[in-house]
Amino acid sequence: MTAPTPLIAGNWKMNGLASSLGEAQAIAAGVAGGKARVAICPPAVLLERMSRALAGTEVLVGGQDAHGEDAGAFTGDVSAEMLADAGARLVILGHSERREAYHETDALVGKKVLAALRWGLEPIVCVGETLAQRQAGEALPVVIGQVRGSLPPELAGHLFSVAYEPVWAIGTGLTATVADIEEMHSAIRATLTDMFGASAALIPILYGGSVKPANAREILHAAEVGGALVGGASLKAADFLAIIHAL
Repeated sequence: MTAPTPLIAGNWKMNGLASSLGEAQAIAAGVAGGKARVAICPPAVLLERMSRALAGTEVLVGGQDAHGEDAGAFTGDVSAEMLADAGARLVILGHSERREAYHETDALVGKKVLAALRWGLEPIVCVGETLAQRQAGEALPVVIGQVRGSLPPELAGHLFSVAYEPVWAIGTGLTATVADIEEMHSAIRATLTDMFGASAALIPILYGGSVKPANAREILHAAEVGGALVGGASLKAADFLAIIHAL
């Protein structure tokens, strides 16, 4: 088995207006010939416009969440079918902000993964521990439990990635040490191999947790790191491109 193709995805969260499309186009203009697949996940209201703006470029567009049902009386929610219809190719699922603020369980994330597969979207499934869980020595069992609980067996044979995001390092400026990252990514890889067999070697394991131009090279070259899920640093083309080219 060869190594997985790296993926670097920008999660714009609740940021970005029509005027921000120029940043996305600048990112697309600067990624040619890079080593990684690159994606931007803007707010849902920008998806279709960004898909049009980036048509014909190497940058993929993704959603930040999807409902587990395809349609229904779910005011304010967006289905995987809607994302695909707007031009999305990927979708972030189970982000720690969704798990914490909206009380999303592993079972719910798994249901969303199945919805993404139904509509041809590539899931980026997020897992990660809180500071209290790490300090209690529970980081590994918590994260491995999330991997097992959030990834349905139907993912076998499909393109997807797992993003490890220590909750305490998201938007705080804190970053896990390389040793912490390698330990967790190695445990995730072993779990994926147990779940999906030899094909698990091709599943990228992304790191997400205050990835910035200053620390990107060290993180992206750590063992079992197959890319990054980038938050605030993906909003500006210069910062995001510096991370992309750190590979």
